Amino acid sequence: MLRPLFWDYPFRKLSWAEDRDLVTSRVLAVGDLDALRWLRRRLGDDALRQWLEHRRGAGLSRRQLRFWELILHIPRRTVNSWLADESQRIWDQRR
Repeated sequence: MLRPLFWDYPFRKLSWAEDRDLVTSRVLAVGDLDALRWLRRRLGDDALRQWLEHRRGAGLSRRQLRFWELILHIPRRTVNSWLADESQRIWDQRR
């Protein structure tokens, strides 16, 4: 199910223990609903929320951040601050 998300990596060499950040960011950025469900089961909502907070939502679009704001109960003001950050605009312009 995840293999198509990692077309640019040797999929068999990826491991959760060593590549957790890569896998998490790729699934969040381009994963379908099944991949997102898998990630939530694997990490849990608390760990996923912490992952997003630590990275201030980097790599995700406005739409994706608003989705996770609702699903993970991240305060709106927190997501607003991520979106106001100049570095976030780079991600917004790529789509």
